[in-house]
Amino acid sequence: MKNNIVLTGFMGSGKSTVGKAIADRLGLDFYDLDIYIEQTQNMKISEIFKNFGEEHFRNLETLAAAELSGKSGVVISCGGGTVLRKENVEILKANGKIFYLEVDAETVIKRLENDTSRPLLQREDKFEEITRLLNIRKPIYEVASDYKIDATCDIKNTVDKIIELSF
Repeated sequence: MKNNIVLTGFMGSGKSTVGKAIADRLGLDFYDLDIYIEQTQNMKISEIFKNFGEEHFRNLETLAAAELSGKSGVVISCGGGTVLRKENVEILKANGKIFYLEVDAETVIKRLENDTSRPLLQREDKFEEITRLLNIRKPIYEVASDYKIDATCDIKNTVDKIIELSF
């Protein structure tokens, strides 16, 4: 039985917030893949990118996905680019159901309006760039996931839908 709940989607889709809420409601452990990588590497992701490059980070991400997928009955929040690598999708699906939290560009900008840590949101053309990236990634998220969830609604509704589909 696949018993991990795996969340994917664009930044600002609510993966961490929804994941923590699901874990709390069901009494499960929650793992944010990016935070897990930072903890195991003793380094911020931005430092990993700067010092070793994206390919190295993506390799660490695959290793972390494999480690966490080996656990049973956990909630995993993926980074926005995790499922861009087919190998990661296969690893995560081996013991989990993948839920794509779908949002639009307006929702991303609204939710992250005070977030200064994301370079993409500091651009003048952020709406156009987010829309462009969403259009590229949406079909990838859809193919990678078992379920697509409208995550523009309130968190409780999103959590309820995912829990209902998980069992």
